[in-house]
Amino acid sequence: MKLTFLSSIKALCERYSDQSDDELYDIALNLGFEARQSEKVNSLIERGFALVKVMSTRKLGMAHYDVQLQGGKAMCHGHVAEMRTGEGKTLTATLPMFIHSLAGRGALLATSNDYLAKRDAELMQPVYRALGKTVGVIQTEMSREQRRASYGCDITYGTMKEFGFDFLRDHSATREQKQQSLYFGEHGSHELAGKFTVHRKPNFILIDEADSILIDDARTPLILSSAEDGATHDQQKSLYCWSAKAAPEFVEDEDYWYDRERRKVDLTPEGMSLVRKIRKPADLAGVGLLEMYDFVERAIQVFRDFNINKDYVIRDGEIVIVDESTGRISEGRRWSRGIHQAIEAKEGVEITMDTATQAKITVQSFVSRFPFLSGMTGTAYTSRREFKKIYHMPVTVIPTNRPSMRKELPVKYSADEETKLRQIVADVKEVHETGRPILIGTRSIAKSEELSVELTASGIQHEVLNARQVEREAEIVERAGEKGRVTVATNMAGRGTDIKISDEVKSLGGLHVIGTEMHESSRIDQQLFGRCGRQGDPGTVQQYISADDKLLESAFGQQAAMRHRKWAKSRSSDHWIRLFRRAQAKVENQHYRARKSLMYSEKQLAKSQREMGLDPILDNYE
Repeated sequence: MKLTFLSSIKALCERYSDQSDDELYDIALNLGFEARQSEKVNSLIERGFALVKVMSTRKLGMAHYDVQLQGGKAMCHGHVAEMRTGEGKTLTATLPMFIHSLAGRGALLATSNDYLAKRDAELMQPVYRALGKTVGVIQTEMSREQRRASYGCDITYGTMKEFGFDFLRDHSATREQKQQSLYFGEHGSHELAGKFTVHRKPNFILIDEADSILIDDARTPLILSSAEDGATHDQQKSLYCWSAKAAPEFVEDEDYWYDRERRKVDLTPEGMSLVRKIRKPADLAGVGLLEMYDFVERAIQVFRDFNINKDYVIRDGEIVIVDESTGRISEGRRWSRGIHQAIEAKEGVEITMDTATQAKITVQSFVSRFPFLSGMTGTAYTSRREFKKIYHMPVTVIPTNRPSMRKELPVKYSADEETKLRQIVADVKEVHETGRPILIGTRSIAKSEELSVELTASGIQHEVLNARQVEREAEIVERAGEKGRVTVATNMAGRGTDIKISDEVKSLGGLHVIGTEMHESSRIDQQLFGRCGRQGDPGTVQQYISADDKLLESAFGQQAAMRHRKWAKSRSSDHWIRLFRRAQAKVENQHYRARKSLMYSEKQLAKSQREMGLDPILDNYE
C-alpha cells in the first residue's frame, strides 16, 4: 500500500534517526546528484523533507509540524502558502530552500528587511551546513566582492530591494562590458568583466511576506539612478518652490480634476488660468506654460496625497520614505518623476538634484525571470485571484497546528476622531488593569504619537514603535507580550517577530490587540490581528472606526466623504461598519486594477522596445 505524503516522511524520519550526521550528509549529496540529472523535484521532496526535519531536530531542537511539512510541499510546487502568524514560517522555509538548492543553481529567499534576512540565515545555517549546503546573506552595506560570495552560495537570504538592485547593476555592467568589447575588442572587456556581475542566472526565489512584496510594493519600481545634467537645476528648484507654495490655492473639481485610481491630477481650464495669474519669481520668465502646468499638477498631488509622518519623515534634513504596508523606513528609495523633489519643496528642505533613470524594473518583471517561484505569508487568500492571474501562483491555505483561540470583538464606532481616541484610551485603561498586555496598531507615525500623548495624560505607561525607533523594533515587539505591557505601533509590529506570552498571561486572557483605524487593505488589518492567538494561545482583537477616518476619502472622494459625515451621529453603528467594509473593498479593487493595468502597460512597452532593438530595463526615457 502506498504511503501518504506525511506517513512517508514519518517513516523516512524514523529510518534516518538511526543514522549518523555523516551518513545523512552522504544521503544529501546523493540527492543533489539526482537533482542535477533531472528538473523534477517531486521524487526528492519526501526524502529531502525527512533529512531537513531530522537535522533540524538535532541541530536546533525544532522538529517540523505536519502543517509545516504541508506548507513546504505547497511552496515546492510554486504555491503561496498562507500560514498564520506564529506557525513557524522561518522553519518551514528550510524545506523548499533545501529542495531547490539541490541542483546547485542557487536558491534565494527574499524577506522584508536586512535584520530578518541576517537573523533567519544565521538561525537556520546549522541545518543547511549539516546537509552540505552553503548559506550566504546580502546586507545593504556589503561590498561587491562580499555580495558575489553570498550569491555564490547554495542558499542566499536577502531583501527583494537588494536582489533587485544587484540585478539592475549587473544588467547595466553587462551592457557596458559589451560596449567596451565592441570598441576595444575582447581584451578591452576584461577590466569590466567582474565590475558588478554578482548574480547567478535566476533559478528559484521564495518570497517571505509575499503579499507585501508582490502586491503592496508591486507598483513601486526599483530604479537605479545616475546624475543628470545640472545646468537647469536652479530654475527647476525655483519651479518646485513656486509650485509648492501655489498648490494650496487650487480647489478640487473647480481648478483640477482628480483620478483616484491613478492618483493623477489634471488642471481644468480655470486651473490653467489660475496658473497664469499667480505671481512668479523673475527667474521663471523663460519657462513655458506647459512645463508650469506640469509642475503645479505634481505639487497639487503631493499637497493632497503625501503626508509627513505617514508617507515620509524628515531625518537629518532629508525626506525619507515610510512604507505604509510595513511602517518601516524604506532606506535608499526615492519617488520618481519629480515627486521626491516636490515633497522637498513642500517641506522646505534642500531640494536634491533630479536624477536620470539608468535602469528600472518592477518587482513583477523581476520575479517573472525566475523559472521557480513561491511565497509564504499570513494573509494571501483574499488576494488569491491576483496571485494566480499575475504571478501564476495558486494560494494554499495551511491549517494552524493548534485550533485558534483568538476572539474578534464587535467593531466599535465613534462619530468623530476625538471621541474615538477617548474610547480607545478608556478601554485600554480597563484592560490594562487586568494585567493583560495590549498591542495598539495605528496607520501612521503621527497617529501613534498622538495616541501616545493621550495615554500619557491618562497615566498609562507604554512603548511606542514606529519608524523613529526602527533600531529597537525586535526588542519592543518581543516584549509586547509581557504582563501589563502596553505597546503603540505602526504596521511594523505586524510582521517578522513573534509576540510570545507566558502561562500567567494566558490565564489572564492573552494578548489584546487594538486596531485604531481600518487600513486600505484588509490584509494589513489581519496582519495586525494575527499577532495574538499564535499556536493556540488565547487573545482578543478589537477594531475601532470613526466617521473622520481617512478611508472614506480614499474610497469615495472628499465631497462624498463630507456628505456621509453629515449623518455621523444619526446613523447606526451597523450602517457605518457596512460603509467602511464597502470602502475598504472599493479601495482594494482600485489598487488591484491599477496593478493589473501597470502590468499590461509594462508588457506592451517592453514589447515595443524590443521590436525597436532597445533594452526595456536600461532604455527608459521619462
